[in-house]
Amino acid sequence: MFTGIVEERGVVAAVREESGGRRLRVESSLGPFAHGQSISVSGVCLTVETSGEDSFEVFTASETLAKTYLGDLGAGDSVNVERAMPADGRFDGHVVQGHVDTTTEVLAVEPVGEDWTFTFAIPEGYGQYLVSKGSVTLDGISLTVAALDDEAGTFDVAVIPTTYELTTLGEKEPGDPVHVEVDVLAKYVARLLGEE
Repeated sequence: MFTGIVEERGVVAAVREESGGRRLRVESSLGPFAHGQSISVSGVCLTVETSGEDSFEVFTASETLAKTYLGDLGAGDSVNVERAMPADGRFDGHVVQGHVDTTTEVLAVEPVGEDWTFTFAIPEGYGQYLVSKGSVTLDGISLTVAALDDEAGTFDVAVIPTTYELTTLGEKEPGDPVHVEVDVLAKYVARLLGEE
């Protein structure tokens, strides 16, 4: 489990296409990591296969590639990195599983004072899980839905300078993809009410 508090912006150092998926080597100062350790790469829970002092390697299977944009990443691209939360760790974000539901795209980025408002398209079939002031995970970042417009099919999040500078959101522009993980609590509620 993760919290959506990104620890570092890593860089994809190398990509290898393999049968059934692709292998990514990510430069990171958070290691070394243990073999089999869970790691969030831009919101996708992956398993560390090898690790050194300044990088780790993960395999992305075909199912992961089908639901995410990790198949489009190349050497030099930035990714958000978060280690799994320890049992006695501080809980600063919200419950993030690293099980990406879908992707959406950035529609607009607007500076507002020292902050930014990002507008995203509501992914088809996931609008019922988004509520104003509720939690949403975008590229592994725990964020709050600042505004929701069901009619326009959009939602906004407010991004503070720290998040803008320390995560990949600072590099995003309209048209760019982001991973979406809706709040798992909303999914359980929908299931209990028979709406899923």
